[in-house]
Amino acid sequence: MARPAEKARAMLNKWVKMREEGNATPSVRGARPKLASECEHLGDAEFYRTQINKEITGMIAKIQNPALGEHTIRDLNDEINRKFREKHHWNKRIFQLSNGTIDYNKRERSARIEEGDVQFLAVTNNGRKHGPTYRYFGAAKDLPGVKELLEQQQEKMRAMNRKKRGPHEIYKHVGVGYFGWRDEEDGVLLELEEDAFRNHKRNKQQKTDANGTGGPAVQVTEVDLDRLLEKDYLADVPSQEEMKQIILAEKKKALLARFSV
Repeated sequence: MARPAEKARAMLNKWVKMREEGNATPSVRGARPKLASECEHLGDAEFYRTQINKEITGMIAKIQNPALGEHTIRDLNDEINRKFREKHHWNKRIFQLSNGTIDYNKRERSARIEEGDVQFLAVTNNGRKHGPTYRYFGAAKDLPGVKELLEQQQEKMRAMNRKKRGPHEIYKHVGVGYFGWRDEEDGVLLELEEDAFRNHKRNKQQKTDANGTGGPAVQVTEVDLDRLLEKDYLADVPSQEEMKQIILAEKKKALLARFSV
Protein backbone atom coordinates (compact mmCIF):
# COMPACT_ATOMS: atom_id res chain seq x y z
CA MET A 1 0.00 0.00 0.00
CA ALA A 2 1.09 3.52 -0.74
CA ARG A 3 1.99 5.63 2.21
CA PRO A 4 -0.04 8.76 3.04
CA ALA A 5 2.83 11.01 1.96
CA GLU A 6 2.95 9.36 -1.47
CA LYS A 7 -0.81 9.70 -1.88
CA ALA A 8 -0.66 13.38 -0.97
CA ARG A 9 2.19 13.95 -3.41
CA ALA A 10 0.30 12.17 -6.20
CA MET A 11 -2.82 14.27 -5.55
CA LEU A 12 -0.72 17.46 -5.56
CA ASN A 13 0.89 16.52 -8.87
CA LYS A 14 -2.51 15.78 -10.38
CA TRP A 15 -3.87 19.11 -9.19
CA VAL A 16 -0.87 21.04 -10.57
CA LYS A 17 -1.25 19.33 -13.95
CA MET A 18 -4.95 20.20 -14.09
CA ARG A 19 -4.19 23.81 -13.17
CA GLU A 20 -1.58 24.10 -15.93
CA GLU A 21 -4.03 22.66 -18.48
CA GLY A 22 -6.57 25.33 -17.63
CA ASN A 23 -7.78 25.48 -14.03
CA ALA A 24 -9.10 22.60 -11.98
CA THR A 25 -12.05 20.37 -12.84
CA PRO A 26 -14.36 22.36 -15.17
CA SER A 27 -17.83 23.31 -14.09
CA VAL A 28 -20.98 21.67 -15.43
CA ARG A 29 -20.95 22.68 -19.09
CA GLY A 30 -24.59 22.91 -20.02
CA ALA A 31 -25.63 25.34 -22.75
CA ARG A 32 -23.01 27.44 -24.52
CA PRO A 33 -22.87 31.02 -23.20
CA LYS A 34 -23.81 33.81 -25.60
CA LEU A 35 -20.66 35.72 -24.69
CA ALA A 36 -17.28 34.02 -24.64
CA SER A 37 -16.16 36.34 -21.85
CA GLU A 38 -18.61 34.60 -19.49
CA CYS A 39 -16.57 31.37 -19.65
CA GLU A 40 -13.98 31.06 -16.88
CA HIS A 41 -12.50 27.61 -17.59
CA LEU A 42 -10.15 26.71 -20.41
CA GLY A 43 -11.60 23.20 -20.71
CA ASP A 44 -15.11 24.61 -21.18
CA ALA A 45 -13.88 27.07 -23.84
CA GLU A 46 -12.21 24.25 -25.75
CA PHE A 47 -15.40 22.19 -25.54
CA TYR A 48 -17.59 25.02 -26.87
CA ARG A 49 -15.12 25.74 -29.70
CA THR A 50 -15.32 22.07 -30.73
CA GLN A 51 -19.13 22.39 -30.76
CA ILE A 52 -18.93 25.38 -33.10
CA ASN A 53 -16.54 23.55 -35.43
CA LYS A 54 -18.99 20.64 -35.71
CA GLU A 55 -21.84 23.03 -36.48
CA ILE A 56 -19.77 24.80 -39.16
CA THR A 57 -18.78 21.49 -40.75
CA GLY A 58 -22.44 20.38 -40.97
CA MET A 59 -23.54 23.70 -42.50
CA ILE A 60 -20.75 23.69 -45.10
CA ALA A 61 -21.74 20.15 -46.11
CA LYS A 62 -25.37 21.27 -46.40
CA ILE A 63 -24.68 24.38 -48.50
CA GLN A 64 -23.02 22.31 -51.23
CA ASN A 65 -26.51 21.44 -52.57
CA PRO A 66 -27.52 24.03 -55.22
CA ALA A 67 -31.14 22.79 -55.14
CA LEU A 68 -31.79 24.53 -51.79
CA GLY A 69 -32.81 27.76 -53.47
CA GLU A 70 -31.18 31.19 -53.53
CA HIS A 71 -32.74 32.55 -50.32
CA THR A 72 -31.93 29.41 -48.33
CA ILE A 73 -28.36 29.39 -49.58
CA ARG A 74 -27.88 33.06 -48.69
CA ASP A 75 -29.33 32.56 -45.20
CA LEU A 76 -27.19 29.48 -44.67
CA ASN A 77 -24.06 31.31 -45.86
CA ASP A 78 -24.83 34.16 -43.46
CA GLU A 79 -25.21 31.67 -40.61
CA ILE A 80 -21.86 30.05 -41.44
CA ASN A 81 -20.13 33.42 -41.31
CA ARG A 82 -21.86 34.18 -38.02
CA LYS A 83 -20.50 30.91 -36.61
CA PHE A 84 -17.02 31.84 -37.79
CA ARG A 85 -17.28 35.18 -35.99
CA GLU A 86 -18.44 33.40 -32.85
CA LYS A 87 -15.52 30.98 -33.10
CA HIS A 88 -13.17 33.95 -33.49
CA HIS A 89 -14.35 35.29 -30.10
CA TRP A 90 -13.94 31.88 -28.49
CA ASN A 91 -10.43 31.66 -29.90
CA LYS A 92 -9.62 34.99 -28.28
CA ARG A 93 -11.08 33.78 -24.96
CA ILE A 94 -8.98 30.59 -25.13
CA PHE A 95 -5.93 32.74 -25.77
CA GLN A 96 -6.71 34.75 -22.62
CA LEU A 97 -7.41 31.71 -20.43
CA SER A 98 -4.24 29.94 -21.58
CA ASN A 99 -2.10 33.03 -20.85
CA GLY A 100 -1.15 33.36 -24.51
CA THR A 101 0.01 29.80 -25.05
CA ILE A 102 -2.88 28.73 -27.35
CA ASP A 103 -3.58 31.05 -30.29
CA TYR A 104 -6.11 29.43 -32.65
CA ASN A 105 -6.69 32.68 -34.56
CA LYS A 106 -3.04 32.85 -35.53
CA ARG A 107 -3.01 29.20 -36.59
CA GLU A 108 -6.12 29.59 -38.74
CA ARG A 109 -4.80 32.79 -40.32
CA SER A 110 -1.50 31.10 -41.20
CA ALA A 111 -3.35 28.11 -42.65
CA ARG A 112 -5.46 30.34 -44.93
CA ILE A 113 -2.36 32.17 -46.15
CA GLU A 114 -0.60 28.88 -46.91
CA GLU A 115 -3.69 27.52 -48.72
CA GLY A 116 -3.92 30.72 -50.80
CA ASP A 117 -7.53 31.49 -49.79
CA VAL A 118 -8.31 34.28 -52.29
CA GLN A 119 -11.36 35.54 -50.38
CA PHE A 120 -9.36 35.91 -47.17
CA LEU A 121 -6.22 37.37 -48.79
CA ALA A 122 -8.07 39.91 -50.94
CA VAL A 123 -10.15 41.28 -48.06
CA THR A 124 -7.31 41.34 -45.51
CA ASN A 125 -4.72 42.87 -47.89
CA ASN A 126 -2.78 39.66 -48.37
CA GLY A 127 -3.23 38.61 -44.72
CA ARG A 128 -1.97 41.85 -43.15
CA LYS A 129 -5.28 42.82 -41.52
CA HIS A 130 -6.63 40.61 -38.76
CA GLY A 131 -10.16 39.69 -37.84
CA PRO A 132 -13.05 37.62 -39.29
CA THR A 133 -13.94 38.16 -42.95
CA TYR A 134 -17.14 37.43 -44.87
CA ARG A 135 -16.68 34.43 -47.17
CA TYR A 136 -18.81 32.41 -49.55
CA PHE A 137 -19.08 28.62 -49.40
CA GLY A 138 -20.36 25.87 -51.69
CA ALA A 139 -23.31 26.85 -53.87
CA ALA A 140 -23.17 30.43 -52.56
CA LYS A 141 -20.20 31.05 -54.90
CA ASP A 142 -22.52 30.60 -57.92
CA LEU A 143 -25.17 33.08 -56.78
CA PRO A 144 -25.88 36.18 -58.92
CA GLY A 145 -23.38 38.92 -58.12
CA VAL A 146 -21.14 36.63 -56.11
CA LYS A 147 -19.28 35.25 -59.12
CA GLU A 148 -18.45 38.80 -60.28
CA LEU A 149 -17.25 39.67 -56.77
CA LEU A 150 -14.99 36.62 -56.62
CA GLU A 151 -13.58 37.46 -60.07
CA GLN A 152 -12.76 40.98 -58.83
CA GLN A 153 -11.00 39.49 -55.82
CA GLN A 154 -9.03 37.19 -58.14
CA GLU A 155 -7.96 40.18 -60.24
CA LYS A 156 -7.03 42.11 -57.11
CA MET A 157 -4.82 39.23 -55.95
CA ARG A 158 -3.14 39.04 -59.36
CA ALA A 159 -2.44 42.78 -59.22
CA MET A 160 -1.03 42.47 -55.70
CA ASN A 161 1.24 39.63 -56.82
CA ARG A 162 2.47 41.70 -59.76
CA LYS A 163 3.40 44.55 -57.43
CA LYS A 164 5.43 42.24 -55.19
CA ARG A 165 8.82 42.00 -56.85
CA GLY A 166 11.58 39.83 -55.54
CA PRO A 167 15.28 40.75 -55.42
CA HIS A 168 15.98 38.89 -58.67
CA GLU A 169 13.37 41.01 -60.48
CA ILE A 170 14.74 44.25 -59.00
CA TYR A 171 18.35 43.56 -60.00
CA LYS A 172 17.31 42.31 -63.42
CA HIS A 173 17.03 45.89 -64.75
CA VAL A 174 20.24 47.15 -63.10
CA GLY A 175 23.01 47.60 -65.65
CA VAL A 176 26.30 49.41 -66.09
CA GLY A 177 24.45 52.71 -66.40
CA TYR A 178 23.20 52.38 -62.82
CA PHE A 179 26.80 52.46 -61.55
CA GLY A 180 27.74 55.45 -63.72
CA TRP A 181 30.09 53.57 -66.03
CA ARG A 182 28.59 55.19 -69.15
CA ASP A 183 28.53 58.78 -67.96
CA GLU A 184 31.49 59.76 -70.16
CA GLU A 185 30.11 58.33 -73.40
CA ASP A 186 28.13 61.44 -74.39
CA GLY A 187 30.97 63.83 -73.48
CA VAL A 188 28.82 65.99 -71.19
CA LEU A 189 30.64 64.95 -68.02
CA LEU A 190 34.02 65.61 -69.63
CA GLU A 191 32.98 69.14 -70.61
CA LEU A 192 31.78 69.83 -67.08
CA GLU A 193 35.07 68.57 -65.65
CA GLU A 194 37.04 70.83 -68.02
CA ASP A 195 34.95 73.85 -67.03
CA ALA A 196 35.47 73.10 -63.35
CA PHE A 197 39.23 72.71 -63.92
CA ARG A 198 39.43 76.04 -65.78
CA ASN A 199 37.50 77.81 -63.00
CA HIS A 200 39.79 76.32 -60.37
CA LYS A 201 42.87 77.41 -62.32
CA ARG A 202 41.45 80.93 -62.75
CA ASN A 203 40.71 81.26 -59.02
CA LYS A 204 44.18 80.01 -58.19
CA GLN A 205 45.76 82.60 -60.51
CA GLN A 206 43.68 85.37 -58.96
CA LYS A 207 44.90 84.44 -55.48
CA THR A 208 48.50 84.43 -56.71
CA ASP A 209 48.06 87.89 -58.24
CA ALA A 210 46.50 89.14 -55.01
CA ASN A 211 49.66 88.13 -53.12
CA GLY A 212 51.78 90.24 -55.42
CA THR A 213 49.59 93.34 -54.99
CA GLY A 214 49.61 93.34 -51.22
CA GLY A 215 46.63 91.07 -50.74
CA PRO A 216 46.37 88.37 -48.12
CA ALA A 217 49.18 85.88 -48.14
CA VAL A 218 48.19 82.61 -49.73
CA GLN A 219 50.57 79.70 -49.50
CA VAL A 220 50.42 77.55 -52.59
CA THR A 221 52.32 74.32 -52.34
CA GLU A 222 53.11 72.69 -55.62
CA VAL A 223 55.04 69.52 -56.21
CA ASP A 224 57.37 69.58 -59.19
CA LEU A 225 57.54 65.96 -60.27
CA ASP A 226 60.33 66.67 -62.77
CA ARG A 227 62.49 68.10 -59.99
CA LEU A 228 61.80 65.12 -57.79
CA LEU A 229 62.98 62.81 -60.52
CA GLU A 230 66.21 64.72 -61.09
CA LYS A 231 69.31 62.83 -59.98
CA ASP A 232 70.99 65.90 -58.41
CA TYR A 233 67.96 66.50 -56.16
CA LEU A 234 68.11 62.95 -54.83
CA ALA A 235 71.89 63.02 -54.33
CA ASP A 236 71.63 64.29 -50.74
CA VAL A 237 69.50 61.34 -49.65
CA PRO A 238 71.68 59.02 -47.48
CA SER A 239 72.13 55.45 -48.57
CA GLN A 240 71.15 52.42 -46.50
CA GLU A 241 74.69 51.91 -45.20
CA GLU A 242 74.94 55.55 -44.17
CA MET A 243 71.64 55.27 -42.31
CA LYS A 244 72.94 52.22 -40.39
CA GLN A 245 76.06 54.19 -39.36
CA ILE A 246 73.99 57.17 -38.28
CA ILE A 247 71.69 54.96 -36.16
CA LEU A 248 74.67 53.17 -34.61
CA ALA A 249 76.34 56.51 -33.71
CA GLU A 250 73.10 57.73 -32.12
CA LYS A 251 72.83 54.53 -30.01
CA LYS A 252 76.46 54.92 -28.83
CA LYS A 253 75.83 58.53 -27.91
CA ALA A 254 72.73 57.55 -25.92
CA LEU A 255 74.64 54.79 -24.04
CA LEU A 256 77.51 57.13 -23.19
CA ALA A 257 75.12 59.74 -21.93
CA ARG A 258 73.34 57.09 -19.82
CA PHE A 259 76.44 55.61 -18.08
CA SER A 260 78.46 58.77 -17.75
CA VAL A 261 76.16 60.12 -15.04
